[in-house]
Amino acid sequence: MISVKQAKTPKELKDFVTFPFTLYKNNPYWVPPIIKDELETFNSNKNPAFQSAKAQFFLAYRENTIVGRVAAIINHIETKEQGLKKMRFGWFDFVDDLEVSKALLDKVEEIGKANELEYMEGPVGFSNLDKVGVLIDGFDHMGTMITWYNHPYYQKHFETHGFVKEKEYLENKFKFAAADPKLFTKANELVKKRYGLKPMNFNKSSEVMPWADKMFDLFNESYAKLSSFVKITDVQKSYFKEKYIKFINPEFIKFVVDKEDTIIAFAIVMPSFSRALQKANGKLFPFGFIHLLRARKKSKDVIFYLIGIHPDYQNKGVTAIIFNEFYHTFKKRGVENCIRTPELEENTAIRQMWKHFNPVTHKRRRTYRKSI
Repeated sequence: MISVKQAKTPKELKDFVTFPFTLYKNNPYWVPPIIKDELETFNSNKNPAFQSAKAQFFLAYRENTIVGRVAAIINHIETKEQGLKKMRFGWFDFVDDLEVSKALLDKVEEIGKANELEYMEGPVGFSNLDKVGVLIDGFDHMGTMITWYNHPYYQKHFETHGFVKEKEYLENKFKFAAADPKLFTKANELVKKRYGLKPMNFNKSSEVMPWADKMFDLFNESYAKLSSFVKITDVQKSYFKEKYIKFINPEFIKFVVDKEDTIIAFAIVMPSFSRALQKANGKLFPFGFIHLLRARKKSKDVIFYLIGIHPDYQNKGVTAIIFNEFYHTFKKRGVENCIRTPELEENTAIRQMWKHFNPVTHKRRRTYRKSI
């Protein structure tokens, strides 16, 4: 007999966060989150996403043992401003038991019906900067701190319960050695001269902060036309600045500006913290933060987290400027592997951008949809 209970108390929410630590124990590819950070994500007093969304967190039990979890999310920007009658769900994990996954999805559907929504889609987070998609291929590759990992049986559960593919995301990687500077060095100079552009590099996080709001505005403009995009609000900008910008090596943040010093493109790269997070095992203290600091300084793997280009400058070769700047930074740092975050299968422009680097698709993930 499976029972589903809403997680409300601090203990229940901690149980919600730590359930995957049991489910993926000894899995060499799963990357655990920092428990404290994950709890703050679910705290309505700390995460500004709750100003434009509401969420409920559920645990599935069998004989007092936790066997699954799910977050049921309604994004009001999506449902009210965009008119999408979508019930979101994420942080969906469960043992290989169809009764368990069904009980959790039924709870999400129940909430969707109560709010007069028309379909449910997941796994997704609160916004476009959250994790997305269930892994359907690439289970023997290391996860990242910005993606969910899951067991291979998840796909079977979705399809057994009547869900169909909604969106597919590709994850690609390439060797830094494959980045031939001949492909962008000359173009970099031509594009800068033709459009009056120049790169901006940083040595301190404090130098980035005055530009951060404008960067997020450009992010909203760059991705506005993609399906499922939900803009970042002003309150979220402040939150992401505090949570992420200080955590990223300033030399891994690149801007391109025009003659008036207006940002027309940006890119953010992160060192890979996967191995460090595995060693930390969910805790910053006593030694977890040391592993993370070491990775920040010495990781030979990097993740291309965000790239944004103003619509007026897309397809004009601006990426040559960005690649040129990163090439010199990576060479100096001894970077070996470049990993890209999940990109929509339909986003052909992004694939064109990387085609000269001989990327390999090593993971695929999907969101699934079902009418309610």
